[in-house]
Amino acid sequence: MKSIKDIDLSPKPDKKYWKSCHREWREEFIYFLLVDRFHDSNKRNSADFDVRHSGFGDDAQLGKQCGGTLRGIISHLTYIKNLGCTAIWLSPVFKNNPESYHGYAIENYLEIDERFGTKDELEELVAQAHQHDMRVFLDVVLHHAGNNWNYPEGKPYYYHEGTEFDFGEWRYLDRPVPVELRNPALYSRKGQIRNFDDYPETREGDFFSLKAFKNDESMEAIHVQKILTAIHCYWIKELDIDGFRLDAVKHMGALSISRFCSYVREYTYSLGKKNFFLFGEIVGADVMANNYLGPKTLTTYNDQNIYFGLNSALDFQLHFALEGVIKGQDSPHKLIERYEELQKNALDRGEYGEFLVTFLDNHDQIGDEFKHRFGYSTEPQQIIAGVAFLLCALGTPCIYYGTEQGLDGCGRGDRYIRECMFNPNDKTTNLLNQQSEVYKAIASIAQFRNESNVLKFGRMFMRESSKDGIHFHLPECNKCILAFSRILYDQEIVFIFNSSMSDEKEEHILVDCQLNRDKKLMTAVYGKKQNVEIIHSKDPANLVCYIKLYLKPMQLVILKNY
Repeated sequence: MKSIKDIDLSPKPDKKYWKSCHREWREEFIYFLLVDRFHDSNKRNSADFDVRHSGFGDDAQLGKQCGGTLRGIISHLTYIKNLGCTAIWLSPVFKNNPESYHGYAIENYLEIDERFGTKDELEELVAQAHQHDMRVFLDVVLHHAGNNWNYPEGKPYYYHEGTEFDFGEWRYLDRPVPVELRNPALYSRKGQIRNFDDYPETREGDFFSLKAFKNDESMEAIHVQKILTAIHCYWIKELDIDGFRLDAVKHMGALSISRFCSYVREYTYSLGKKNFFLFGEIVGADVMANNYLGPKTLTTYNDQNIYFGLNSALDFQLHFALEGVIKGQDSPHKLIERYEELQKNALDRGEYGEFLVTFLDNHDQIGDEFKHRFGYSTEPQQIIAGVAFLLCALGTPCIYYGTEQGLDGCGRGDRYIRECMFNPNDKTTNLLNQQSEVYKAIASIAQFRNESNVLKFGRMFMRESSKDGIHFHLPECNKCILAFSRILYDQEIVFIFNSSMSDEKEEHILVDCQLNRDKKLMTAVYGKKQNVEIIHSKDPANLVCYIKLYLKPMQLVILKNY
């Protein structure tokens, strides 16, 4: 196909679309992988290690294609399933510029990049994931296309006070595809973004060499939106995809995002798919995300409809706060501040406005500074505690490929946090070790979450602690105990972590006295072999219930009252 006129959006007559997923999107545990870096098509065995690994690929290899494929993912779906994940988020798979390995430089929206595999293989991947009761989400890019044309004389142009520059020439005679995108008027043509936090530059400018579409309310921008909507509905129809992660959302207008989301949902309803999940990358304060989440009354002179935007967004604010707390560098009070801000902004986002997609690691870190994974300069217990926090706290947890094996990439560039899970120097070795300490611990906690309605739906309370069982307070110091509860009706689960790398601690942690008035014990779920006594104070002036724990450095304990 070369044109959107070739697209047929009627349901495939022989396709049984997956309509029976029994989970809400906030119940998922998402595994995010870069297709080029997860696994190639070779049959391999895991390297032998007990605890963690640093990943494969040298400086030169990580800057270009490494050879990961869709077939490699198909062959190892059980690895993802056994980790406890219920959904897979794939990096973009459409045909990219030849110098791109990550998927975000699209030159043909109607074909799968042959370096990754074929359309049939992607359809097979989705079908097999569904047989494993896992959803599949595609990463999609609406703000820009690949580096498919040049400015005059082939020189780099940079944003300057909204100036629209002349078009140079197309890079290829037959791309981009569909042919409707071979129209210079559909592109912003304002040069590369210099300041990613400055509006309107951040919306109108190019992502480095990747060329921005017009995304205002002009006729050309509306035409682009219709083209992109048809393209992505086509892939839902062909593949039976279950959701989209929208790239670079803050660089687009709220109206265009909400229209896209609403039209896509309408199309999925026509296929009988009623819980299509749409979440976005919004790097900024919570108040910025409010423009894109939930129901929006977006009225024009001839359109009085309510459009529904994204279901959720990646929780960058938690990402920024959590690492320092888990590593004992910051006070857990930073998390209290984060959840207070989340609560304030969730009220206008619809029913599940406080449920964001939470993560430790990401493939695309902000700024030019030193990039690093959470696992960099980190003990295995801290990686386990970080992922466990996501699994036990409010939100939809997402794990970035390799975190479950303790990858610790670092360097000046995103390539260093995009390591290979297979060895590009041989055809026999991978890192898909289901017996490593980090993998097994995450799998154990994830299984508990998958079986626990409390962790999926419960309210969240940060817990006060005390040295003497009398004077309780919320955490203030950088090595204070991190403790919180999730409560669903009469059930309570408590998460406790000693973030100190050196200090043993004896702590008293409050639990809900009303729920636990007649209970004597909390059951150990993780981190302790024995159940823990619930202590009821005898002071009528201070009727509290608490548990008393002795914690080793970096010890994580999870308890339940049922």
